[in-house]
Amino acid sequence: MCSAEAVPVVACRQLVRRFGERRALDGVDLDVAAGETLVLTGGNGAGKTTLLRVLATVLRPHGGAVSVAGHDLPRHARAARPSIGYVGHEPLVYPSLTALENLQLYGELHAVQPGRCHEALAMVGLERRGNDRPADLSRGMRQRLALARAWLHRPALLLLDEPTAGLDADGREVLRAMLDQHAGAAVVATHEPDWFAGGRELRLTLGRVAG
Repeated sequence: MCSAEAVPVVACRQLVRRFGERRALDGVDLDVAAGETLVLTGGNGAGKTTLLRVLATVLRPHGGAVSVAGHDLPRHARAARPSIGYVGHEPLVYPSLTALENLQLYGELHAVQPGRCHEALAMVGLERRGNDRPADLSRGMRQRLALARAWLHRPALLLLDEPTAGLDADGREVLRAMLDQHAGAAVVATHEPDWFAGGRELRLTLGRVAG
């Protein structure tokens, strides 16, 4: 938990999200501070992806309270979005644009300096593939591009859903370097908690915090 003086980047109190009659999140309480990595674990259907999607403002909560970077959700979701970098199960890139053009478009939305797009490509090892479209990239390279997109605007909160999926050893080193350089908070859903050994683990079971 965060100290009383610090404002957490993520704060959830009795967070509820339903799908029909089923509660995917059932009274979740958590805080995540700047500089902290929270590692979400649990079996399939535990609520990890649902929690990330609520924090990413993709899903609306049905109960409780949740805030990101000081913005209450869902009321101030628009104000919260510039503080969020999200990598889901899909890379969320435009297939008709090149890798560099994807970053440039995203950068324009966040008023990012143009040179940072080239910097982000270099950070993920795609500096020579900037003119390639996503279809010409391997799955692991598309995952690297998604990481570059999420990190591009230096968000206060990184949300990563199974980020190691499809990454080879070099790609995992890219991910490690990104997390090491990230000054904000990160919430990672993973089936490989040992790989994120430096983070604080939180296990979900049927939408509740275990233990």
